[in-house]
Parts: sequence; C-alpha cells; structure tokens
Amino acid sequence: MAAQGHFEGQSVNRPPLFDSEDYTYWKTKMGFFLQGLDYQIWSIIEEGDLLVTNEKDKWTEDDKKKISLNCKAKSILCCALRKKEFNQISACKSAMEIWEKLRITYEGTDKVKETRIDILVTQYERFQMQPGESIT
Repeated sequence: MAAQGHFEGQSVNRPPLFDSEDYTYWKTKMGFFLQGLDYQIWSIIEEGDLLVTNEKDKWTEDDKKKISLNCKAKSILCCALRKKEFNQISACKSAMEIWEKLRITYEGTDKVKETRIDILVTQYERFQMQPGESIT
C-alpha cells in the first residue's frame, strides 16, 4: 500500500512546489494554478496589489476584500517555495515583487537572456568536426 500524504500533483488545492530546478516549468504550472484558483489573484501578481485608499479604521467591506486578496496572493507564492527560495523573497512587500524577483533570479534580465542566446549561437556556428572524428 502506498504511503498516505500529499505530494505535488495530487491536489488542486496545493500550489506546485518550486525547488530551484526548472523555473520555466514551475512558472507555467503556477500561472495555471493561480488563474484556476482565482483570476483576480493572478491579476494581482501580474499588475500589482489592489489599492486601498481609506485608512484602516475606515475600511469598507470592499477594502477588506482587496487586502485579503493581496495577502492571499503573497501567501500562495510563499507556500510554493522551499526555504532557500523563500529566504530570497522574504523582504518583498507584494506578490508582484515576489514574482518579479523569482523571474530575475532564475531567468535573468532581458540583457542576460540575449547574451546567453548570442553565446549559444556563436558556439553553434563554430561547431565543427575535429580531425580524426567520424560522423558517427
């Protein structure tokens, strides 16, 4: 009999866990998970926190709902990270900031991506058979 417990992929209620490997795969799965859970949470991650202009003692029910969604977005992202990744983003103030920090950390900036592509293209263009090598 298999051990009981929850593992990634067994529940639609648990976010996919990111363990520093294959960020692109995790990012895609996490995007689908968040959109399926509540599209407004996905919007918070992409566009930033929902704004509340009233002071705390004057919050309306709508203000409380916005703050709750902002906190939920951060919480879900934090629950999807192991300790190492969590420590990297723990000072972030918003879900959008967490998402962006993870993106830059694991994908790099656009300039870094362009440099990597240039290096790979150059390596490909210089690829040639060495003396004594056969095609096989």
